[in-house]
Amino acid sequence: MSNTSTMAFAAAALALSAAGAQAQTDYPLTIENCGQSVTFEAAPQRAVALGQNSAEIMLLLGLEDRMAATAFWPNRVLPELAEANEGVELLTVEFPTLEAVLSKQPDFVAAMLTTLLGPDSKVAKRSDLADLGVPSYLSPSACSTTLDGSDAYGSRDKLWSMDLLYKEIEDMAQIFDVTERGDALIADFKAREAALRAEFADNEDLTFLFWFSSASPADDAYLGGGNGPSGYIADILGGSNAITTEADWPALGWEGIMAADPTVFVAAQVDRNRWDLDTAENKIAFLESDPTVSQMEAVREGRIVVMSGAAMNPSIRTLYGAEQVAEQLKALDLK
Repeated sequence: MSNTSTMAFAAAALALSAAGAQAQTDYPLTIENCGQSVTFEAAPQRAVALGQNSAEIMLLLGLEDRMAATAFWPNRVLPELAEANEGVELLTVEFPTLEAVLSKQPDFVAAMLTTLLGPDSKVAKRSDLADLGVPSYLSPSACSTTLDGSDAYGSRDKLWSMDLLYKEIEDMAQIFDVTERGDALIADFKAREAALRAEFADNEDLTFLFWFSSASPADDAYLGGGNGPSGYIADILGGSNAITTEADWPALGWEGIMAADPTVFVAAQVDRNRWDLDTAENKIAFLESDPTVSQMEAVREGRIVVMSGAAMNPSIRTLYGAEQVAEQLKALDLK
């Protein structure tokens, strides 16, 4: 969060605290999550967060002392959470093994993607944990997609919204008995959402293409799909996603990308260091040097902006990404 956001978050927390006695969670607590009933006998003390979003929500709620480990980080942790995160063990920035997760003796596992905790996950199925008596939680954003077998991440028939994220924060705060912190965090995010929408007018001619990464320049590029978080970012900034597929993570060749002809090219900065084109710097170098791609209007006119790759996942980082792009749009006079 920026200093302004941090102050707003603190003010919201104080206001909620002053409004009455702290709401407490009554245990045993049973919640409905992605079609399953999950019961907690007490607040978790050794949580494992599978995915950057699950981990950063816990950190924003001040739960670092109850986190046994984390895994799967496309990007580095938010700077304001770095100190809190230092004391939490990192299993891997990629997909962990179930054995590594269980070695932490978790009493709760939360995941941001079905590839991390789902029926076809290579890490774990929720039933694996249930059989061991470990309650689990899957992000509502992850289970709101439709899976057809062709894409592990699924597709959406309507635009993703922060409401799914607010449900996740509310549930996590209740599970850990920190409801007032969750309320304050949600209030801060809603205020930031409203501020962006008020600042950017609708512009039907403004289109964005969100490039996450590619294994190589010759391979298809992994893009942010039309109804996913990237589409939400385009919408909140007054425009639309140039990629209109319902799939959250379509892969498209450069001929198709050039045909989309976006007003703005969004190059994701991905910190995991899997491929050379994970970095925004290398993406921009390719866009500007390739004899064909460099002729796209957005590239010729210098309308390339950089955004955290984590913002393209349905997560708290999506709003941060929208704010990051917003500042660069203003510099390009595209407000």
